[in-house]
Amino acid sequence: MRRFIIIVIVLLLLPVHLLSQGRILSPEEIKTGLNELPRLSSSDILIMYSGYIANYNNRMLIPNWVAYELTEDEVVNNPPPFRGSFIPDPNVSYMQADGFDYRGSGWSRGHMAPAADFKWSKNAYNDTFYYTNCCPQNQEMNNGSWNVLENYVRKLAVRYGKVYVVTGPYIGFNKYGKIGNNGVVVPDGFFKALLVCKDETYYGIGFYMENVPQKQSLKDSYVSIADLELLTGIEFFPFIGRDKRFSSVKTTINTIIWF
Repeated sequence: MRRFIIIVIVLLLLPVHLLSQGRILSPEEIKTGLNELPRLSSSDILIMYSGYIANYNNRMLIPNWVAYELTEDEVVNNPPPFRGSFIPDPNVSYMQADGFDYRGSGWSRGHMAPAADFKWSKNAYNDTFYYTNCCPQNQEMNNGSWNVLENYVRKLAVRYGKVYVVTGPYIGFNKYGKIGNNGVVVPDGFFKALLVCKDETYYGIGFYMENVPQKQSLKDSYVSIADLELLTGIEFFPFIGRDKRFSSVKTTINTIIWF
C-alpha cells in the first residue's frame, strides 16, 4: 500500500500553483518532504495526481517534468481496467493538447509517467492518460528503447524497494517543430533522473535518449545527474545537496548498483 506523506513545498518567492488535489502548506505544517521533487520555482504549474506530480508547461502544452516515488509493492500489483486513450484534464483550466493535435502528425502519444508504473490503483492508472502527462514521441522509440528504460525502472523498484523518478522532455533546438492547431512542441529527446537508497547511502543516475527511431541502449544512454542537470537546467533531488555525506551522488555513477 502506498504510504501517506505530507507534501512540502518551500519557495523563496511566491507560492507555486497547485491544481487538482494539491494545496499550499505553511512552514508550520512542514514535517517531511517529497524527495522526488526537483527544485521548484514560483512560476511552476504543479498538478498533483493520485501517483505523481506534473510540472506542466502551458506554452508548449507538454509537461516540463513528472516526478514520483515508485515502490516494490506498487510494481507487483495487478493491472486495473484499461481506459485506452488520452484526454485533456478537465480539472486544469490551462490550454492543453487534444487528440486532433496528434492525429496524423506522425508522432505517438508518449507517457512521461508510464501507465504501467501505476497499476496499484485504478485512479492512479487513469491519471496517466491526461495530456498534461503526454509528449509527442517517436513511435518506434516509444515502443522500443524508451519502453526498455521504463521496464528497467520497475526492476530497480523491486531490487531496492523504491526508486525516485523524474522524467521529462528535452526541447533542445526544437528541430521537429510543433504539431496540431494548438502547437504542441515536439521535444528533441527525453530524460530520466533516478535515485535509489541502499545501506543508508543514495545512488543517482540519469538517462537521456534522442527522440528518434534508432535503438538506444541503456549503457549508451546513461549520464551522471550532474551532467543531466547541465543539459536540462533542472536541479534534481535538491535534498541531496543539503547533506555533505552524499556530495558525490550527482557526480559519480556506481555501475555495480545500476547494471
